[in-house]
Amino acid sequence: MSPIDLLPALLWLLPFGGLMRLARATPNLSDAPVHTGTKVSVIIPARNESATIETVVRSILESTYQPFELLVVDDRSTDDTAALVERLACGEPRLRLIRGEALPQGWYGKPWACLQGYRAATGELLLFTDADTRHRPELLAHAAGALRHEGVDLVTVSPHQRCVTFWERLIMPQIWLLLGVRYHPRRVNRASRGRDVIANGQFILVTREAYESVGTHAAVGHEVVEDLALAQTFLRGGRKMHFAFAERLMETRMYHSLPHLVEGWSKNIYLGGRRSFPDEPILRALVPVILAVALLFWLAPPAVLAITGGSGVIGHAAAAATVLSAIFWMLINVGMQIPLAYGLGYPLGAAMALFIVARSTWRGSRRVEWRGRVYRKQEQEGG
Repeated sequence: MSPIDLLPALLWLLPFGGLMRLARATPNLSDAPVHTGTKVSVIIPARNESATIETVVRSILESTYQPFELLVVDDRSTDDTAALVERLACGEPRLRLIRGEALPQGWYGKPWACLQGYRAATGELLLFTDADTRHRPELLAHAAGALRHEGVDLVTVSPHQRCVTFWERLIMPQIWLLLGVRYHPRRVNRASRGRDVIANGQFILVTREAYESVGTHAAVGHEVVEDLALAQTFLRGGRKMHFAFAERLMETRMYHSLPHLVEGWSKNIYLGGRRSFPDEPILRALVPVILAVALLFWLAPPAVLAITGGSGVIGHAAAAATVLSAIFWMLINVGMQIPLAYGLGYPLGAAMALFIVARSTWRGSRRVEWRGRVYRKQEQEGG
C-alpha cells in the first residue's frame, strides 16, 4: 500500500477543520453580567411530563433571581403531571398550575400551552422553558443580564445535552452535530436572513413588549417546530436576538429511550429542516437529500470496508477513512461528555439517524405524533 492509495481518505479529514469552531463555546452565558429586579414569568408547557416535572420545577424554584413566578401549563396530561405540580405548589406562592384548555383546530399542543401561560403571566419578561430541563440557580440572572447587556429582545441558549442510554449516546451526537454546524451562536447573532436564525424552545427569554409585537405564539400555532418559527418571526419584526452557550448553567435530557428518541426527531427533523429555508423553495425541497448525504458521508467508508474486506486500493482508502471517522466521533463525544468508546459505534448511530430522516420525510405533516397526540395534515390546514 502506497500513500497515494490513501488520498481518497483525505476527504474525511475535512470535518476536523470544524472541530475548533465547535469547541469555541462563545458567546457563553456564564460570561454575561447578572441582572435582577424585573419580574420574570417562567412558563413550562407540560403534557405527560410526570417523569421530569418535579426536577425542573425544583431547579427553577432554587433560582437566585428575584422576582419571578413559575407557571406550569398542564396541556391535558393523561398522567399525574398536574397532581405533582399541585403538590409542589402547596406553600409555594411563586408556583401556579394552569389547567390547559382544549386544543383549537389548526394548533399544535406546545404553542397553545405557551400562549395560555402568557395569558396568565404577570411578568415584564417571559421565559418559555421545557419540562425536560434542569436549571442552575444563577441561570435566569445571567440570561436577564444578557438580555439587558446585549440590548436584545430574545435570549436563547444551547445547554448541555445529557445522554445516558446506549441509543442516546449513538444517535444524539449525529443530529446535534448537524444542528451545531448549521446554527452556531455567532452565526445566529449576526443573522439577517430567516435561514440563519433559530431559537431553542428549551429556553427562550423574551420581553413581553417584543413578544406581543410579533404576535405571540398565536403567530406560530400551526408550526411543529414553533421555536424556529418564532425566531424567524422576531427577525422579520426587526427584533434582535442573542444565542449563547450555557452548558455550565443548564442541562436537558430530551429523550429517555429509543422509541421516544425516534418519535421526537421524526416529528422535528424533516419539518424543521424545511422551515429553516423559509424563502428558498429549492433548498426546502432538497432537505431530505441534504440530510441523507450528510449521514451517508459517514456510512460510506465502513460500508465499502465491509464489502472489500479492506483489500485493494479502495479497501485501503475505506479503512483509513473509517479510522479517521471514528477518531472524529470520539472527539465529538468528548465535547458532549459521552464515554469515548461510543465514538466507535458511529456507523450504527448514523444508520439510525438516516432511518429517522427517512421516517420523518415519509410522514411529513401527514402524521405528526407526540405525547399521545396524533396530528394529521387535514386537521392542520386551517392553521
